[in-house]
Amino acid sequence: MSGDTHDVSNQPPPRGEYDAFSGDTWLRDGLRRTSAAWVDGAAADLGRFVGSATARHHALLANRHGPRLETHDRLGHRIDEVEYHPSYHALMARAIGAGVHSAAWKRERGGFAGRAALFYLWNQLEQGTACPVTMTFASIPIFAHAPDLAREWRPKVLADAYDSRLAPLTEKSGVTIGMAMTEKQGGSDLRAVQTAAQHDGSAYRLTGHKWFCSAPMSDGFFTLARQAEGVSCYFVPRTLPDGTRNTLLIQRLKEKVGNRSNASAEIEYRDTFAWPVGEPGRGIATLIEMAHHTRFDIVVGIAGMMRSALDEALHHATHRAAFGKTLSEHALMGNVLADLALEAEAALLLALRLAAAFDASRDDPRERELQRALTPVAKYWLCKRMTAVAVEAMECLGGNGYVEESPLARLYREAPLNGIWEGSANVICLDALRALGRSPDAFAVLAAEIEFAPDQRIRARLDAARSLLADPAAAESGARTIVEALALAAQASLMKRYSDPAAAEAFCASRLDDGWGARSLGTLAAGTDFRALWTRAERR
Repeated sequence: MSGDTHDVSNQPPPRGEYDAFSGDTWLRDGLRRTSAAWVDGAAADLGRFVGSATARHHALLANRHGPRLETHDRLGHRIDEVEYHPSYHALMARAIGAGVHSAAWKRERGGFAGRAALFYLWNQLEQGTACPVTMTFASIPIFAHAPDLAREWRPKVLADAYDSRLAPLTEKSGVTIGMAMTEKQGGSDLRAVQTAAQHDGSAYRLTGHKWFCSAPMSDGFFTLARQAEGVSCYFVPRTLPDGTRNTLLIQRLKEKVGNRSNASAEIEYRDTFAWPVGEPGRGIATLIEMAHHTRFDIVVGIAGMMRSALDEALHHATHRAAFGKTLSEHALMGNVLADLALEAEAALLLALRLAAAFDASRDDPRERELQRALTPVAKYWLCKRMTAVAVEAMECLGGNGYVEESPLARLYREAPLNGIWEGSANVICLDALRALGRSPDAFAVLAAEIEFAPDQRIRARLDAARSLLADPAAAESGARTIVEALALAAQASLMKRYSDPAAAEAFCASRLDDGWGARSLGTLAAGTDFRALWTRAERR
């Protein structure tokens, strides 16, 4: 009798090589609507890389072998360097080389939409590297507050060249930018910043402890410190103009739940050299524009993560058999797959509409109002939905999805992070209320956008939000209800305008009735053509 027990059957085949861009009809159709067809070539190149076995292996290794802190060299000199796995550098080189950080700032028209496509694709692959990429992207508006710095640093920020060396700016082919704002006593309350800034000629010296510094091997950091006029913004270079190291002490790396390829550190400023940025005492207002752009990236990135989760679930369910047929042929699994597809498509539509608003903001005040209001609304809602999507997709694979070899394990750990980064749920909802109340037109512009698709169910959600907003006493405690209603109404409107009619109706019927908040994914109504919905999501 044979002792071989290792014949493998009824397991899905490896996904193999695929093109994450050319096979995604939702994304390609969306780009055609947003004057961003210019990105097709770059997106196709990046899409082939994202879908390659080489890229997926780099993502696995970069997260399996996370960054290591080296505080001192062998002779006892303080060096404060973070060592990354070679796969991290390979991924960073590809992302930066593809312009994932820079493309939005290099086009007169459609720059944000085209760059959103690249960031959407990248987040289907790996999210740890997305952190320094998005901070580098979001730094450009802040350099405008320091023209002398901008003249020197902006060209290197926009260069599509990854240079990981610790070297003076003049010797670098390209640079990345980080942030260090929060402190242990304040968290989201940036007014509680205690780091002190002392004037030193044309610059300042900082002393203090930052609780979170993302990507601590970046070439420079925007940060906050307190001077006589109040909390102000500064730029801290890693290397000084004379080539010596700035005093930026890395106390420890955070042991995080996810985002393991990326280093997050506690740092100490100790008489650290820094340049002022913007008006003294206006540091929070200066840096909020950077946060606004990173929140936009969170919206886009989550749409990409949802697409990745959906792809994994579809691949498994269409190849794995149980009880005489493939999983996808079972009605209940078909319901789950269809619901996941609706969630992912609606997320992408919301992200692309937001990107279009950023593109149009330069010339159209109404679009400027729209992107200001819609960014926190979309950020809050997609962050909440991402965890549900990751869990449901993982359940489609069962135990196969819960092991570290599965990309879904990494997506599951990543899922809560964006809901915390750049403002957790309550902070974002209060920011949405501020955005909606900052001008008489803000709510009207968002409402007009939603009402492009006439539907009584959509109007009911919009009216519910309007009613709560009208009562100041109820608005804050009901902020999550308001933002959820607006997000769902916006997604439903976009689905009605741009999706297949059957998909749009399934989305509205399942998500706009009064009881939907208590439902899980996979609860679409009996009689829905589940197969038609999930096959629309398959790679072509």
